[in-house]
Amino acid sequence: MEKTFNPSAIEQAMYQAWEEKGLFKPSGKGTPYCIMIPPPNVTGSLHMGHAFQQTIMDALTRYKRMDNYNTLWQVGTDHAGIATQMVVERRLAAQDISRHELGREAFIDKIWDWKAESGGTITSQMRCLGNSVDWERERFTMDEGLSNAVQEVFVRLHEEGLIYRGKRLVNWDPKLQTAISDLEVENKDKQGNLWYFRYPLADGQTTSEGKDHVVVATTRPETMLGDTAVAVNPKDERYQALIGKEVILPLVDRRIPIVADDYVDMEFGTGVVKITPAHDFNDYELGKRHLLPMINILSPTGFVLAQAEVYNTDSSLNHDIDGSLPAALQGLERFAARKEIIRLFEEAGHLEKIDPHALKVPMGDRSGVVIEPMLTDQWYVRVAPMAEVATKAVEDGDIEFVPKQYENMYYSWMRDIQDWCISRQLWWGHRIPAWYDEDGNVYVGLTEEEVRQKHHLGDVQLSQDEDVLDTWFSSALWTFSTLGWPENTEDLKTFHPTDVLVTGFDIIFFWVARMIMMTMHFIKDENGKPQVPFKTVYVTGLIRDEEGQKMSKSKGNVLDPLDMINGISADDLVEKRTSNMMQPQQAEKIANRTRKQFEDGIEANGTDALRFTLAALASTGRDINWDMKRLEGYRNFCNKLWNASRYVLMNTESHDCGQDGGEMDYSIADRWIKSQLNETVREFRQAMDTYRLDMAANVLYEFTWNQFCDWYLELTKPALSQGTEAQQRATRQTLVNVLETLLRLMHPIMPFITEEIWQRAAPLAGVEGETIMTQSFPEVDSAHEDQVASQDTEWLKQFILGIRNIRGEMDISPNKSLSVLLRNPSQDDKRRLTENQSFLQSLAKLEAIQVLTEQEEAPASATALVGKMEILIPMAGLIDKDAELARLNKQLEKVSKDLERVTGKLSNENFVGKAPEQVIAKEKAKQSELNDTVNKLKEQIETIAAL
Repeated sequence: MEKTFNPSAIEQAMYQAWEEKGLFKPSGKGTPYCIMIPPPNVTGSLHMGHAFQQTIMDALTRYKRMDNYNTLWQVGTDHAGIATQMVVERRLAAQDISRHELGREAFIDKIWDWKAESGGTITSQMRCLGNSVDWERERFTMDEGLSNAVQEVFVRLHEEGLIYRGKRLVNWDPKLQTAISDLEVENKDKQGNLWYFRYPLADGQTTSEGKDHVVVATTRPETMLGDTAVAVNPKDERYQALIGKEVILPLVDRRIPIVADDYVDMEFGTGVVKITPAHDFNDYELGKRHLLPMINILSPTGFVLAQAEVYNTDSSLNHDIDGSLPAALQGLERFAARKEIIRLFEEAGHLEKIDPHALKVPMGDRSGVVIEPMLTDQWYVRVAPMAEVATKAVEDGDIEFVPKQYENMYYSWMRDIQDWCISRQLWWGHRIPAWYDEDGNVYVGLTEEEVRQKHHLGDVQLSQDEDVLDTWFSSALWTFSTLGWPENTEDLKTFHPTDVLVTGFDIIFFWVARMIMMTMHFIKDENGKPQVPFKTVYVTGLIRDEEGQKMSKSKGNVLDPLDMINGISADDLVEKRTSNMMQPQQAEKIANRTRKQFEDGIEANGTDALRFTLAALASTGRDINWDMKRLEGYRNFCNKLWNASRYVLMNTESHDCGQDGGEMDYSIADRWIKSQLNETVREFRQAMDTYRLDMAANVLYEFTWNQFCDWYLELTKPALSQGTEAQQRATRQTLVNVLETLLRLMHPIMPFITEEIWQRAAPLAGVEGETIMTQSFPEVDSAHEDQVASQDTEWLKQFILGIRNIRGEMDISPNKSLSVLLRNPSQDDKRRLTENQSFLQSLAKLEAIQVLTEQEEAPASATALVGKMEILIPMAGLIDKDAELARLNKQLEKVSKDLERVTGKLSNENFVGKAPEQVIAKEKAKQSELNDTVNKLKEQIETIAAL
């Protein structure tokens, strides 16, 4: 082996070899185990959140593969409708070309060209992360198979009456000119205003205060053109006499009613609010309750119409209301119209006052413009019937959320679910399989030919719906469409339902819930029972930066997982974070912060160190603050494993390791490390089976660094240098067998370094096979449980640590041989002393060990305790009296505080009365032990002080 571990020298060549040998494919043997990757958007590159979730998925997949499961990690990417279309439109805009100039078909061809050009970025990143996905099964949400599934689902749901077309209020992006989902809306805190407008009362009515008007407060003055009522709370005594009366809508001169509704907050503004059902989601619901007409005043691009569109509650056209809008406002952009409306109100004496007001403004996350609630014709899924079935699946335990608390989030959405708007006014996506004749009649089918035949349309002119489906519609079919549905394929029968979905809490409703609804509606088991898409939903937290801020390009705090692996200079990192920023001041601020934080850039750490860091931070459901120091620490952990392995190989290669038989004489250390490894296997398996990768990583770290490297390797040296042939053979066998088993245990989290070392260690351990990936995962073996060896080795470690601590505190050289005296040893202490003398002399550098009789007085000595046995190192010529007194007094102070705390607890009647007997007994034993320690320390202090 090379002296130092160099990840870049092995990782990519090793991954390529794995892939070429087809090692990521299902084996075809064993219980099926399947994980579906949440398909990343094809638009860009992977971020730390992707790396985090994919590390978890790959660790689970490798673990199950080695545990003899028939594993499939299904890979693929999402076409990401809006995001992808915007990327290509920006590229065309740089050439002064618009998509409308190209036309739909040519524009779609451009997107496919771009996808072919850039699509390899994500797959190359995933390979760098060591992801053992079956690349031959890679899917794309716009490939032919998935497109067929999407069309089949749409047509079937339409035939069942669960898909319909209707005019409803949606989040409308005036820049992109499409409906968008709630997930694509960012509610940003802004400082705005609350405008107070006077609406005159009709028919000479007056308020209880004798005023001829009511005052409404609004944050969106421009929408008043579409008001169809004002509302008050029915309990508000100020306005009860006005309920059912009317006001005159200023500027428009239209009579609108005063309605009463519990929705109105009496404390907000004046307690009177304007109701605009066509431009506000809350007003829309209130309008339906009171059968109010809906008046749309804006064009799709956000400009005031000349003639408003007026609809009844059922979305039919209303011919009774004149939709004419003031000439002075027609054609104005919505925010320009706001300014003009305020001016006109002030001019007419209808503006009472303006107050500053903090508010949340909905912004398009991609367009960056204010989202407008807009009445539009869209396609919807009536999801309530499917939601009922999907909710019951979680209630009955067919699907489990980890952590369980996220079930409540799921229930809250599902039990108050609204119909799902699935259409988007885009060109890139699955085009809706619906056709219209010249009279506006709609026909749904898989193809135009099918529609013509089914409805006997002959030569009737048909045009296909221009809209495409919401990206979430196709991804909702992900678990079964990727396995070949609507055909009943062998893959579908084998791997569905899948086992675990690893995802973030932010898309539980947008993706997870919709997958459950769609899957259970379309996939049934052999008994006709709805089949769940997955058995477990493992919800991860978000990866945040070191200050706890969400990573985003606008903040300039994004970390690329490949930079963690390969390293990057400070200059290159600054360039990466600021290159696309439009504002020079913001770019300079981010550059300065980046240079300060990463003055020396980021070192290359390798994939295994990154994966181990992510696993170690993966506490279920909690957000994670990224920690560069943890990454550096786990890079050192890789180096520690490498160096330990070199020691093992150097002492076992070309030696008899007992794999072909021969006499074996296992030391207590050999028995102990095998027992410790067995317990580590138990704890690791339990952690992985409960999705606690943080605990799994911690178990590996603790055993590898603290037990195997720091103790066992040191304990092998006496046997290897001075032991009998049988002892040496046993120790060599233990060394290579423990290392080989440890490598298999570590492999799911750290695939590269474990494969590299395993290739050298496996033959020495008598293990055959071309790769660690296909080896069996370590099993718990009760034959290796050895309580005696564990207890005796812990005694040995305490003995050695006691002497090392004295050396450190008294500044005695580690190489100076010492003589020690023992006082008050038990029979077990004496046995252990006899059996472990070689270890003690070698590791503690002792030249003599003497047991004092009860009659013998010890000279002034430095002291350590192992249980009740005292280890004394005579101080003559070794210590500084004042320093030793200071050390003992400090120890006495600490132990005295512990004794005071325990004594106080036992004196507390409340504690003694309520605590279980075993807890009280344990505290009393602790009190007795601490009391003995205090007395011994006082004796030592007196002895040294008398010198």
